[in-house]
Amino acid sequence: MDNNSGVGVLDKAAGLLDALEAGPATLAQLVAATGYARPTTHRLAVALEHHRLVTRDVQGRFVLGPRLAELAAAAGEDRLLATAGPVLISLRDHTGESAQLFRRQGDQRICVAAAERPMGLRDSIPVGSALSMLAGSAAQVLLAWEEPDRLHRGLTGARFTATTLSAVRRRGWAQSVGEREAGVASVSAPVRGPSGKVVAAVSISGPVERLSRQPGRQHATAVLAAAQRLTDALRRPS
Repeated sequence: MDNNSGVGVLDKAAGLLDALEAGPATLAQLVAATGYARPTTHRLAVALEHHRLVTRDVQGRFVLGPRLAELAAAAGEDRLLATAGPVLISLRDHTGESAQLFRRQGDQRICVAAAERPMGLRDSIPVGSALSMLAGSAAQVLLAWEEPDRLHRGLTGARFTATTLSAVRRRGWAQSVGEREAGVASVSAPVRGPSGKVVAAVSISGPVERLSRQPGRQHATAVLAAAQRLTDALRRPS
């Protein structure tokens, strides 16, 4: 497909966003990926950052910004979010634990939907919360199926190992106990887009006292079923 619309500055901005789809990038990496001159690349990236179409991660690299998700939701095109509410409520009611949906954004994972446990001890993660990609079962799921180079970069400083992620891929779900926060356990499973790529992680979380130190034994089946419902929704024809 010809990506040249004839409006040069827009074509270049789109090219820069396309380059960031692959993940975080420094200015030098953006220059290499797009072939644009360094001053042009910097000017465009800063302008896109001003409009929240691009932002920076904790290492100062450029990443896709929150405005893109807001626009997608406003346009009614985000089928995942449209489907997530009932699925998370059903998962919460079935397990008795708070349920969340996470998407990766650079070096963080963002809670894009949640169904909270109504009472008692719970792990409350408000929608919009940005959590680390270095700990927790959802982080494991969002990293486990990445390309090898991104996977190994993601393990730097992580509280889980390559062996952990190998087990996640083998069984299809992840669990964590006190990894992200002391006393909190969680179970997560991948949501896949039409191409099979992992696009989100569905999770339940709560106190270790209730979920036990092997929370997957009790809840993996339910979390996998919820993830499959969301995957099926994304694969249905429009």
